[in-house]
Amino acid sequence: MTPKDVIAMTKENGVKVVDLRYMDFIGTWQHFSVPVGEFGESAFEDGFGFDGSSMRAWQNIDNSDMIVIPEAGTAKIDPFFKVPTLAIIGNIHDPITMEAYSRDPRGIAKKVEQYIKSTGLGDTIYVGPEPEFFIFSNIRYSSEPNASFFEIDSPEAHWNTGSDEMPNLGHKIRPKQGYFPLPPADKYQDMRTEMMLTLEDLGIAMECQHHEVGAAGQSEIDLRFDSLLNMGDSLAWFKYVLKNVAAKHDHTVTFMPKPLYGDNGTGMHTHMSFWKDGVPLFAGNKYAGMSDMALYSIGGIMKHCKALCAITNPTTNSYKRLVPGFEAPINLAYSSRNRSAAIRLPMYSGSPKAKRIEFRTPDPSCNGYMAFAAIAMAMIDGIQNKIDPGDPMDKNIYDLPPEELAEMESAPGSLEEALNALKEDHDFLLKGDVFTKDVIEYWIDYKMENEVKPVISRPHPHEFYLYYDI
Repeated sequence: MTPKDVIAMTKENGVKVVDLRYMDFIGTWQHFSVPVGEFGESAFEDGFGFDGSSMRAWQNIDNSDMIVIPEAGTAKIDPFFKVPTLAIIGNIHDPITMEAYSRDPRGIAKKVEQYIKSTGLGDTIYVGPEPEFFIFSNIRYSSEPNASFFEIDSPEAHWNTGSDEMPNLGHKIRPKQGYFPLPPADKYQDMRTEMMLTLEDLGIAMECQHHEVGAAGQSEIDLRFDSLLNMGDSLAWFKYVLKNVAAKHDHTVTFMPKPLYGDNGTGMHTHMSFWKDGVPLFAGNKYAGMSDMALYSIGGIMKHCKALCAITNPTTNSYKRLVPGFEAPINLAYSSRNRSAAIRLPMYSGSPKAKRIEFRTPDPSCNGYMAFAAIAMAMIDGIQNKIDPGDPMDKNIYDLPPEELAEMESAPGSLEEALNALKEDHDFLLKGDVFTKDVIEYWIDYKMENEVKPVISRPHPHEFYLYYDI
């Protein structure tokens, strides 16, 4: 759409308010609203001002003014606001120089799309994520100097078999057996369908929805593949829609990777491929029908995986999922069909258009724009340097003897380890000025000071169980 089309859209839909949205550095959608009378065609050049110092890891207070410039093609009618509201995504710029802001995640996604074109390797990066999440009926938590706890509930959960629900009708799901029970065990079929159809009504193509392995409301809704920048936008809408549909039903959605002990965590398997002039570049006559380019891109991900995890798995909680025993994709190997490897080559279709790689390590706590961009940069580096991924692993990695498993590289065991890896290995992200030194340094510093150190320094409730009487 053009700016003129967007203005016409506001009139056709009786819009009274325009909601400006942008992604903060850490990965949370932010917004503010203006009356429709303040939203003319000039807004697409002049933008709207806001205080950048109030955003996490952005500007200092003595240099705080920033502007968000709306992008016409992102305009949609919000499905939840009471007053007819047009929601539009913007890009962050300096109000004096009008330069794009280096720490704008959407700007990073735009730059990686420009960079792959400049290399001649391709003109389109397709991304298809499979975000998992939990639906809970209640969540309570607290972290105080003298007390800490969390308490979660779900009507599906096995711990409620003995609850006095007046009446308790049973049909609870045993741990790790949530894939794919029908109702009445699956309590959230209709809610997931509403989430999926709401996204489709917004023009976001969907593939399927289903219950996941986790017993207490774990679910998955898959987005149909799209270009990298568009998918970054769609993932932002995805999280927003799911949280608001759940809230409408007095439930809550979380993308926290490991909210429950002893059951499967939440991942976001991410399918990616490169195309040029409408031709898929990952189909060929090599292993699993893949091209040399595809195998080199796998080599790039495997080489840089530890550093990538600082962006694709960016929370301390992410590494409570990345542990052995829960189908966790921690082993840096690749294979067709084999879900125990970090990189899978899906074999559902022999069509060249379906040839892609599935990176299984990321989780949905990530900032989609930055995560997709970082993975793409690792793939490009692999192609440019012809990084050999080695032989595929066509057997269950979880059944390997300890001595063989010890020889295999694995994902980091903590966010601190991942951040240290990123500190040592980030030159591949700096190519084409896609990521900048400023972005890498602020990301590492913010995560260390605001997440890693506070978590490390706090007593854990289980430590009292283990050590109080020592």
